[in-house]
Amino acid sequence: MYRLPLSSLLLFLLVDRTPADSLQEGMRDLHSRFSLSLYQSLSSGLNQTNLIVSPLSVALSLGLLQLGARGNTLTQLEETLGYNVQDEPWPLSGSSSSGELSGSGDPQPSDSPWWPSWVQMALMNTVSFRGAWQKQFVFTHTQNLPFLLSNGTTIKVPMMHQASDVRFGQFRTGAEQRYTVLELPYLGQSLSLQLVLPSDRRSPLGPLEEQLGPRHIWSWDAGLRKTRMDIFIPRFKMQNRFNLKSVLPVMGISDAFNPTTADFSRISAEEGLYVSDAFHDVRIEVTEDGTKAAAATAMVLLKRSRAPVFKADRPFLFLLRHSKTGSILFMGRVMNPVDQSS
Repeated sequence: MYRLPLSSLLLFLLVDRTPADSLQEGMRDLHSRFSLSLYQSLSSGLNQTNLIVSPLSVALSLGLLQLGARGNTLTQLEETLGYNVQDEPWPLSGSSSSGELSGSGDPQPSDSPWWPSWVQMALMNTVSFRGAWQKQFVFTHTQNLPFLLSNGTTIKVPMMHQASDVRFGQFRTGAEQRYTVLELPYLGQSLSLQLVLPSDRRSPLGPLEEQLGPRHIWSWDAGLRKTRMDIFIPRFKMQNRFNLKSVLPVMGISDAFNPTTADFSRISAEEGLYVSDAFHDVRIEVTEDGTKAAAATAMVLLKRSRAPVFKADRPFLFLLRHSKTGSILFMGRVMNPVDQSS
C-alpha cells in the first residue's frame, strides 16, 4: 500500500516527473490495474457498443474522496486504488484564487454542512479531450471505405490515411491471441493514442479485452519500434455517460454508497452522509487534424506503397496515454465508427 500526498498523486498522473523511480513504477502498476479493472467492469455490461472511460479522472475523484473517509470506507477506497492519499495541505495556485485544500482535522461542533439534510454526496465527473496530431492526416485523403462490424455486416465509414514513421509492434496474450499496436503521438509528444487491433480479421475483440492485463500494456513501451507504415483509421466521435454507482461496488467500493455503513466523518460530523451517485461523463473526437471536421471529404485515389499497412477496418481498442508516466487518460473501443449514440 502506497501512502502519498495528493500533490504527488497529481504529479504522477498529470506531469512528467514523479517523486522517485520506485514510486513511479509502483504507481504505474497500480494505475494500470485500476484502469483495466474499471474498463473491463464497464465493458462486460455493454456488449457490442462503442465505449470510452477516463480511468485517470475516476482515480482522481476517488483519491479526493479518501480525504473525507474513515474506517472501512477508507480501507475499501485504499484497497481498490492501491494507495492512500495523505491529508497534507495542498496549495492551490491560480490567477483568481488562492488557498489550501486539506483533509486534515476533525469538524468542530460549530461546523455545519452547507447542504440540506436531505441532500447526499454525488461525485460529478465530466471529461473531454481534443488534441492535434503531431503529424496531421490530410483531409482530402479521407475516403469512404468498408468497416466490418462484429455481427459480420460491412458499412462504409470515413477512413483517414497517412504514410508516416510511427511506433508499431506485434504482440500476443497469454492465450496466444495475436494483436498489433500502433502509437500516434499528439502535438508535443507528451500524449499519444495507442490503437490495439486483433491480428486475425476473424478474431472478435471481446477475448482480447478480457485477456489484456497490465503486463501487456507495459510490454508495449519497450516493444514498439519506429516503423514506416501506411495507416488507415476511421474518423470517430463518441460520448458515454455512466453512473458508476453500480460498477464501483463490484470493484470493492461498496460502503461509500451505503447510508448505514458509509463513514465520511472527516467531511461532516453529521451521521448518514454517503455517496448517492457517481456520475461519469466522457467524450472524445478523433479527426484528421484533431478538431471537428467542417466539410464532407472528397474521394481520392491513393498510390500503392510497399510499406506495411495498419488498417483499423474492424473493431479495435484505443488508449490515450501520457508518454512519460504511462497513465491512461482514456480507454475505449470502437465497434462502429459512425455510431455516436451515448
